[in-house]
Amino acid sequence: MKKTSQHLYHLAIIPDGNRRWAKKNHLPIFLGHKKGLDVLIKISKKAFKMGVKILTVWGFSTENWQRDKKEIDDLMKLFFQMAKKFLQQALKNKIRIIHLGRKDRLDKKLINLIKEIEEKTKKFNDYYLCVALDYGGRDEILRAIKKIISSKEKNIDEKNFFQFLDTKDLPYPSPDLIIRTSGEKRLSGFLSWQSAYSELIFVKKYFPDFTEKDLERCFLDYYRRKRRYGK
Repeated sequence: MKKTSQHLYHLAIIPDGNRRWAKKNHLPIFLGHKKGLDVLIKISKKAFKMGVKILTVWGFSTENWQRDKKEIDDLMKLFFQMAKKFLQQALKNKIRIIHLGRKDRLDKKLINLIKEIEEKTKKFNDYYLCVALDYGGRDEILRAIKKIISSKEKNIDEKNFFQFLDTKDLPYPSPDLIIRTSGEKRLSGFLSWQSAYSELIFVKKYFPDFTEKDLERCFLDYYRRKRRYGK
């Protein structure tokens, strides 16, 4: 598959605002996260239909461990439910699922399921769904450096550094477009190394209110831009 500079092959989403959406609607925080995951399923299907080959979504950051324990426990249960749903869809539609982030701090039941999913879908190479759980950009780079030290690799350049990152198995590890909802205008360490030349779109809506039409508008915005890569 030949990649052109303008085609949107790799889309990354920071689905922000689930908690604020719940508070705004006088609902428990848990329902905000649940609504966000329901929206994510719809958006992922739409994205693949629109030509995206790789969809990366940030579900839980390394900093999110500072949240209330009950909220974290509820999230882990939701992630487990979501993972089972995505496995069914992945096997049906031949989508490879890859976990980005640490595997040593998440719930053991969830990690075992993630490993099972990665194993069962590893033969697929047309479409990819990357889920970032317990992920932080700085943490990823530090882990990569530790891997390099362990490997005793001496000739490191930008190209082969990618082979030590969590996205090493992706044909296009750098996102073409990153969308963040909720009005926040920063990446907060999301794919720090990979996002150097990514186009960015910040949407004011909280993620539970994000629609397929909003995704289409983001695509139109992206295709109006001219990517130069420093040239």
